[in-house]
Amino acid sequence: MLRGIHPLLGPDLLHALRSLGHGDEVVIADANFPSHSLGPRVVRLDGIDAIAAADAILTHLPLDTFAEAAAFRMEVVGDPSAVPPICKAFAELIRNLAGPFDVKPLERFAFYERARQAAIIVATGERRLYGNLILKTGVLTLE
Repeated sequence: MLRGIHPLLGPDLLHALRSLGHGDEVVIADANFPSHSLGPRVVRLDGIDAIAAADAILTHLPLDTFAEAAAFRMEVVGDPSAVPPICKAFAELIRNLAGPFDVKPLERFAFYERARQAAIIVATGERRLYGNLILKTGVLTLE
């Protein structure tokens, strides 16, 4: 038993997150995402939506302040300027937990390519379309 750890972070996900270093990326994937065919290690959070997963992860994970962007979402196919409600919720959650980071849109196949390079993919049970997010790990500072 540990104190101060978000209850959705089970041993597999907690180990995976604790193993990350500066610049490593985490994909939070919806139920339609090809999580197991892209290559990175997959940690499953079946039955958990992507917002709850992002909340649990961002409770402990710092985002990269040295990179041009530290959070990415998938663009809507055929309407790249659209921002689905779940992506607006991701942006609000990031602002509340991580700070003033923008969520940069990536074209669908560019998102898949970036996900191939991620350290881990967290496969959620999210059924809302475009419920996919990539987070770039920052650094811990002395407080």
